[in-house]
Amino acid sequence: MTLKIKKPLTINQPEVGKLIRELRLSIGLTQEQFAAELGVTYSTINRWENGHTKPLPMAMKQIEAMLHSLGAKGQDLLAKYLLPLVLG
Repeated sequence: MTLKIKKPLTINQPEVGKLIRELRLSIGLTQEQFAAELGVTYSTINRWENGHTKPLPMAMKQIEAMLHSLGAKGQDLLAKYLLPLVLG
């Protein structure tokens, strides 16, 4: 099953932080490396992962693109964090 998102992902805290952490770890990046990929600071990634703030829509588009580039693994992550919200 392929999840297609028509607008940027909108996931509530703390799910978005968990999704970001799991995505980052699955591609083997540190918070600093992941921040560089997204063009944000290390502290921004840290705040996202710890549930202090949520990514802006532009950053969520980039995160969504990373998830899609992972193929099945990215789809599994999307399903893990989105389906409970959709079915909720």
